[in-house]
Amino acid sequence: MESGGNSLPSGSDGVKRKVSYFYDPEVGNYYYGQGHPMKPHRIRMTHALLAHYGLLQHMQVLKPTAAKDRDLCKFHADDYVAFLRGITPETQQDQLRQLKRFNVGEDCPVFDGLYSFCQTYAGGSVGGALKLNHGVCDIAINWAGGLHHAKKCEASGFCYVNDIVLAILELLKIHERVLYVDIDIHHGDGVEEAFYTTDRVMTVSFHKFGDYFPGTGDIRDTGYGKGKYYSLNVPLDDGIDDESYQSLFKPIMGKVMEIFRPGAVVLQCGADSLSGDRLGCFNLSIKGHAECVRYMRSFNVPLLLLGGGGYTIRNVARCWCYETSVALGIELDDKMPQHEYYEYFGPVYALHVAPSNMENKNSRNLLDEIRAKLLDNLSRLQHAPSVPFQERPPDAELQEVGFVSIEK
Repeated sequence: MESGGNSLPSGSDGVKRKVSYFYDPEVGNYYYGQGHPMKPHRIRMTHALLAHYGLLQHMQVLKPTAAKDRDLCKFHADDYVAFLRGITPETQQDQLRQLKRFNVGEDCPVFDGLYSFCQTYAGGSVGGALKLNHGVCDIAINWAGGLHHAKKCEASGFCYVNDIVLAILELLKIHERVLYVDIDIHHGDGVEEAFYTTDRVMTVSFHKFGDYFPGTGDIRDTGYGKGKYYSLNVPLDDGIDDESYQSLFKPIMGKVMEIFRPGAVVLQCGADSLSGDRLGCFNLSIKGHAECVRYMRSFNVPLLLLGGGGYTIRNVARCWCYETSVALGIELDDKMPQHEYYEYFGPVYALHVAPSNMENKNSRNLLDEIRAKLLDNLSRLQHAPSVPFQERPPDAELQEVGFVSIEK
């Protein structure tokens, strides 16, 4: 059953939003292997929370159409996609050279259903871009997406296919300019690299910098050629809290929106920047993290919300449930409803958890310096670039299959 997706008025803007939400019930079954921190099960936990908080009935709930080889090859190399399609845990011992070449094996293991997993999460992100392009919704959500480290010819950092790049390429068929914003604790290197030389995509990444994966994202990396000053990097240190984070996020993103004037925004909501993450070292609360969603939503520009990192899975589910409610403009009770994963959330059984008392190593002076430097970079962009528009390329093949609405 499809419902309209109308949401309640929210905040001072009071404008209703139509939200399309992509979810495949199989996604939680994929398993990276024992001890691996990336757990697709967190997507199923998020969905269960959304169901029991009653949020699904306010959205159009869609099962993504699997991305085909040709969809993935709009960014990725043909031989890399063929490798992902063919590799299995049983055959990997016979392909050691290929595994090394494509950086598959340790951080990015071969597991059962790997290629189907890639097709599913990429299909949700490209499907979300299509829904936005066709004006079906104001906000599209794919919490299974946001795998920002994948490169054209290799896997990286738990990411195999770069669904974000594929979604942005789809948005560029309609929109002259697309903005990418990344609040994962890790630098959004794969997306930045893909669009480093163009002025049609601006990438802005807020991340831990200094002896930290993937090692890129220096404030001095600003783009190249026509893309000069269209890549923004906000390097942060351990323990950043809500107030410090927003003292950068809002002035920088406000100026970006004013100067770049994107036709669509993609926001990667990696939850490893939350306090208490298994791999992260920031100190954001869920409300502080979600404030980024609230702020980008307030510009009333078509918005694609994606997942990403996040390794303390009970907090990932809390975060993405709350951020879905922010997208819809619906207030949620802090007391968590009973549901099948309720025991994960003890002993507090609440939606929000307090940040820790860890030291914030981001001094006021450092934050002021970073903000001033990035605002200066932005001032070098005179105005939004104009794009001579040719005939629009055809939609991704996904559209021809149509979307299957799943029961709530």
